[in-house]
Amino acid sequence: MDGLTQFTTESGAMVVVEGVEDESGARLVSRGNGPAQAARTFEGSLEGVRAAAESALRVFRDGSLKPDAVELEFGVKLTAEAGAVIAKGSAEGHLVVKLSWAPEPVPGPDREVADRR
Repeated sequence: MDGLTQFTTESGAMVVVEGVEDESGARLVSRGNGPAQAARTFEGSLEGVRAAAESALRVFRDGSLKPDAVELEFGVKLTAEAGAVIAKGSAEGHLVVKLSWAPEPVPGPDREVADRR
């Protein structure tokens, strides 16, 4: 299989990821028939994506919108050379943001009876 990269976790476990080869540019190749060895740990490779998620959450939680929930979806591509990168979808970078607000409870006769119990 083409494009296999082997990462090691901080606990020593092996994670093999199938990547998508770029059409052009230099490629890291494996010695023998096994997967290419990643230069960083699996967790270290995801560190940049985690930092991006923290920054995005800070942007959407602060300010005037004040959503009750923020959901972020990143397309992530793992490569032996760069670790994890935010992958592009179509022609643009892939980031889906969902904000939600819970409706305020409306006090009414049933609500007041329940509150007295």
